[in-house]
Amino acid sequence: MNEHSPFRYNARTHVGLKRKVNEDAVLALPDHAIWVVADGMGGHDAGDFASRLIADSIATIPAGLEPTARMHALREAIAQAHRIIVQEAETRGRGVIGATVAALLIAGGHFLGLWAGDSRIYRLRDGEIELLTTDHSAVAEFVAAGKMTWDEAEQHPQANAITRAVGVGEELELDKVRGEIRVGDRFLICSDGLTKYATFNILRGALARYPIETVADELVQIALTGGGADNITVIVVDVV
Repeated sequence: MNEHSPFRYNARTHVGLKRKVNEDAVLALPDHAIWVVADGMGGHDAGDFASRLIADSIATIPAGLEPTARMHALREAIAQAHRIIVQEAETRGRGVIGATVAALLIAGGHFLGLWAGDSRIYRLRDGEIELLTTDHSAVAEFVAAGKMTWDEAEQHPQANAITRAVGVGEELELDKVRGEIRVGDRFLICSDGLTKYATFNILRGALARYPIETVADELVQIALTGGGADNITVIVVDVV
């Protein structure tokens, strides 16, 4: 972390307690002000391939781009990964290969979030936590209809049934969210290996309590203590 940067961040990924392979990928490009979490699906040699391909594709974005060009480059890098994953699945002649993605870009006093699937972006501001993304999942419509909260949705039997991912379907569908940033904002980007064990209140408490040096480790530990049945990936970004 550059002490002269307007951002400080910490990132961690953990295989968890039940899986043998970590199918999550984490990418931090502080010089680009881009941070990414991808959560693979399709099993060993498939999910990890897909998530790593997304991270590697984004990592090729050239330095020095203006904010608008950087935004388009981020979207195109994810689209390129989508095309390669689709082709790889056809070549292998197997079922679904894909990955969720949640990407945060900060530029010019604003943030942009791009996502597909159920990896999430949260923001802690003035002690209050807000989920900036909306899961692309079978249970999301129940939340949208007011039939359950996101915390309740995490415990639903269909919580892992996602309806959108990179590498799945002919056309890539990414949602986006944007807004202004303020000094003191803290962003969390994470895979569902954390959120299935951490309610909004638990996340708010941890994000408000721990400094940037230890907060990612503390969040991973929350998931491990809860059972750690999935891979766990977290990035915390502070606007300083």
